[in-house]
Amino acid sequence: MAFAALRLTRFALGNGGGVSSASRAARLISLTSLRHGKLVAYKLADIGEGIREVTVKEWFVKPGDKVSQFDDICEVQSDKASVTITSRYDGVVKKLHYEIEQSCLVGDALVDIELETNHDPTENESEKKSQQDEEPKKLDAAAEVAEWSIGKVLTTPAVRKIARENKVDLVKVQATGRDGRVLKEDVLAYLGQIDRTAQSKAEPPKPQVARTSEKKYAKHMWKSMTQSLTIPHFVYSDEYDVSKLVKLRAELKEAFAKESLSLSYMPFFVKAVSQSLQRYPELNAWIDEKNEGLDIRKEHNISLAMDTPGGLVVPNIKNVQDLSILEIAKELNRLQALGKKASIPLADLTAGTFSLSNIGIVGGTYTKPVILSPQVVIGALGKIQRLPRFDEQDNVIAVNILSVSWAADHRVVDGVTMAKFSQLWKHYVENPSHLLVGL
Repeated sequence: MAFAALRLTRFALGNGGGVSSASRAARLISLTSLRHGKLVAYKLADIGEGIREVTVKEWFVKPGDKVSQFDDICEVQSDKASVTITSRYDGVVKKLHYEIEQSCLVGDALVDIELETNHDPTENESEKKSQQDEEPKKLDAAAEVAEWSIGKVLTTPAVRKIARENKVDLVKVQATGRDGRVLKEDVLAYLGQIDRTAQSKAEPPKPQVARTSEKKYAKHMWKSMTQSLTIPHFVYSDEYDVSKLVKLRAELKEAFAKESLSLSYMPFFVKAVSQSLQRYPELNAWIDEKNEGLDIRKEHNISLAMDTPGGLVVPNIKNVQDLSILEIAKELNRLQALGKKASIPLADLTAGTFSLSNIGIVGGTYTKPVILSPQVVIGALGKIQRLPRFDEQDNVIAVNILSVSWAADHRVVDGVTMAKFSQLWKHYVENPSHLLVGL
């Protein structure tokens, strides 16, 4: 621009325009430069939970579109959830860096946006901390997955866009999300549409390729499990007599049914984990590979592997240390209802600290579960079987036996600690009344 100004000034002076002509030329260039603001590359922020790569599923803008802060930019999908990315700037979209179904790494540019001014509002933000000291960040709620409450409706920008396009009053839509949040599926159900419509539009079926998976999370599960299998696993297995638990659950089922709740064994298993972690907090941790250490977590966010129409997902129940069996059951029922619709929100899929997988629900006793990084322990629960065992008087009796396989990251968890944890967990599930004390 400076070079152009110099040439134009020389032209004006050389043609007898004098100072006034040069001034007019300078003003012309100045006015022209105001039409073009600073060009910034809007990068994909850290979504958290160790997610390093996402797939672009849908663009809500195209080059030339004008955007404002919090306008929807695109929808991306990881192995854990779909996330709507929103703008942090006011300006004009100049370039999209990815096509639909292409993969994008955290930190890479998604779009180029020409700002309305030459001032980048993000330049005044505080300096970033050293990566070694920086805890994995959660997705910025105000910038990336902003959820705004307008009137009495709580939902996401992507859902609002669908509602606007279809002239739907969100107040009239029955919400099934957490805290009364209206989900995308709620709007589609209100319109009488089928969930598969959107999926087939974004991902055309390719019947000629028989190995192509239709499951929503299959591609990302491939990558995350491959990464997890680089962890040196230590496996410890044992069996537990849960006869008292079977009896207690039978007694409580009717009371829970009055609360419209289904009572499985899982709330007891989850609470037993939390109680045992009180004594062995080093198992409720995230591994810090860069510093070769552990980040011990105070909150007990117990992750539960769940089979959904979109594939395997692992939501978690937050702060189990503060919850009763009844409250855990309520949370489990809520997650299961969302899982059936493959609509578990990102907040329920992040920040897990310890995992359980119930393989017994489909059969099987022992297995080698795969640790969900950055966690350090996972437990696989087998099916409960009625089997003969000897009592203290060497009499053969029928008991209810639960088989469990624990897998731990052997870099930070030794076998003795895992065995002691298992024995304490065994005490709680074999004496479930101890879980109810004080709750």
